[in-house]
Amino acid sequence: QVRLVESGGDLVRPGGSLRLSCAASGRIFSSDDMGWYRQAPGKQRELVARIISGGRTNYVDSVKGRFTISRDNAQNSVYLQMNSMKPEDTAVYYCNVHRRFPVIDFWGQGTQVTVSS
Repeated sequence: QVRLVESGGDLVRPGGSLRLSCAASGRIFSSDDMGWYRQAPGKQRELVARIISGGRTNYVDSVKGRFTISRDNAQNSVYLQMNSMKPEDTAVYYCNVHRRFPVIDFWGQGTQVTVSS
């Protein structure tokens, strides 16, 4: 079993920066994808960024050039550096581990990010 704990959510002004961290306990494999999702009030949860097996990264278009995902396999951790933040980035951000064999997803409890002046 994998347990994910996010941290780093906060209130930040537009244009500001935050760094989210996710620490995983339990066995994480290099073949697991690790990523960040977010859910704003009244909206569906959406993928923000992920690192797939092999190190390739994917980002939703709205955060490209502003957010950077990184992974530390030795620490079983994944990070999300968020720069030039906008009010529309306001959401609960969830850490995710996607395992392919067998197919299973692990989720953290979420951390609130609010961008407001």
